Amino acid sequence: MTLVDWLILVFYLVGSVCLGIFLAGRNSNEDDYFIAGRRLTGWLAGASMAATTFSIDTPLYVAGLIGTRGLAGNWEWWSFGLAHVAMTVVFAPMWRRSGVLTDAAFTEIRYGGSAAAVLRGVKAFLLAGPINCIGIGYAFLAMRKVAEALGIVDGHYVFGFFTDTSLLLLIVALFMIVYTALGGLWAVVLNDFAQLLLALAGAFILSFTVVHASGGMSQMLLSLEALDKPELLSIFPWVWKGNGFQWIGGAGISIATFIAFLSLQWWSFRRSDGGGEFIQRLLATQNEHQAEIAGWVFLVINYLIRSWLWIVVGLGALVLLPSQQDWELSYPTLAVQYLPPVALGIVVVSLVAAFMSTVSTSLNWGASYLTHDLYKRFIRPEASQKELIFIGQITCVFLLIIGISTALVSNSIGSIFRLVIAIGTGPGVVLVLRWFWWRINAIAELAAMTSGFFIGLTTSVLPVLRIDDYGLKLIVTTFITALVWLIALLLTPPESDEVLEKFVRIVRPPGPGWERLRERFGVKPVDSLKSLITRFLLSVGILFGMLFASGGFLLHQQRGGWLGLICAVLCVFAMKRNSLIKVLSLH
Repeated sequence: MTLVDWLILVFYLVGSVCLGIFLAGRNSNEDDYFIAGRRLTGWLAGASMAATTFSIDTPLYVAGLIGTRGLAGNWEWWSFGLAHVAMTVVFAPMWRRSGVLTDAAFTEIRYGGSAAAVLRGVKAFLLAGPINCIGIGYAFLAMRKVAEALGIVDGHYVFGFFTDTSLLLLIVALFMIVYTALGGLWAVVLNDFAQLLLALAGAFILSFTVVHASGGMSQMLLSLEALDKPELLSIFPWVWKGNGFQWIGGAGISIATFIAFLSLQWWSFRRSDGGGEFIQRLLATQNEHQAEIAGWVFLVINYLIRSWLWIVVGLGALVLLPSQQDWELSYPTLAVQYLPPVALGIVVVSLVAAFMSTVSTSLNWGASYLTHDLYKRFIRPEASQKELIFIGQITCVFLLIIGISTALVSNSIGSIFRLVIAIGTGPGVVLVLRWFWWRINAIAELAAMTSGFFIGLTTSVLPVLRIDDYGLKLIVTTFITALVWLIALLLTPPESDEVLEKFVRIVRPPGPGWERLRERFGVKPVDSLKSLITRFLLSVGILFGMLFASGGFLLHQQRGGWLGLICAVLCVFAMKRNSLIKVLSLH
């Protein structure tokens, strides 16, 4: 990096801190600090959601998938598009109607009594502590790997006891914690918007440069085909040969794993109805309509725009870096080798911005649990708003320290990503059912969450119980977790009518699972279950149709591109027709 590259980075860091200090005056209570006073537009909330998942680790993770499994390896995260569509068209309006500050607090609207209180406390602790800090940790791990690949640090000791790597992480963390702790969600979201623009610009610059260095897209594709690895350019882990399908062994995806991706992972994972930081953004929007807009903005940016920017760089690395050992490092390595000054500075800033957007969100989100759901709920219910903001700031620092410590003992971003999925698998079906079936109670959700966490953890880290096949691990975890929560449900009573009535009146849930109670309390649902299912299926067709269309045309796979485009267009027309029928039926 040249002097001008460093100046670009310093200017960005100082600007982020100044914005956080400027916005600190907006925070007069915990609603302002944690959900921006519920004043976010859908566009700003959606951009923040996209920035949050556009971390420094994600382009490295995708580059690692391409290098080890090929294009089809992306189904490991593409499959979550199904859950994100459900979040957008099904759950976003209901979350916004609930009016809670966190999804942990939601448990004491949906359930009642001491069981609900215990569930809220356990959920807040697990999400803010182990799960959140692991996520922060692998963001810092990616930052460490990028810094090492760029030659900024080499791991030598300074001042006798600090390595230059840990010192760099602390310096970047210091800038980030200032604007996060002082400015709250407003500072996080507005910085997210700027960080998203920088991240997209950096990803575009690097992908364009990589394609140019490979001799253009046509030449790059020819070079990839010459490697005789069909998984590199196949969207699915199979190819059509002769009169049938042939599974691609080189993709490293077993049939069980691929089936688990599409039919199990997205609804069994703990984010099946939204996910903590996403729910935080939905709760921070102005109304239900803006919450749904936020979901669509996120879907477009996350899957249709940046997805292929990352993939192109990963594919280019196979051509330009044939002897690369750690494919996760191919992303920053290409930046160093092929980008000139200024362009390199922009890409480095884009990666730092992506890192800061993710970690700042995790800090504010985790602090909301520790402050609102643990400190205020169980320790000091009478705490003043000023005190709650102070506790939120202190817990941000606490979570950051744990996250940095996690990064210094890890080496593989992909492995940590799969661990996060494993320990969060199992409770997803209960999280979905609680919106549609009155019989789900607090004990069932608590059993699903804790059993899924421990089963996923033991089958990932304990040698005796370890399951190496990722798909098989998800199936086993989901099945055992289901047995646990179903037994717990059958052995415990349902929630009281008083609790159920409160939930029905606030959320107005759809489906036959609430019909008897809706009629009893005189409440009409906002949408019918049939309408929601139809919108979900059509929206899935739009998202994945456009994903395949953009990828097909980009990679010169014209047939797949046209099929994807036709599917998306037909679903758009069907969606409009369905919306028109709904409007006419209301009149």
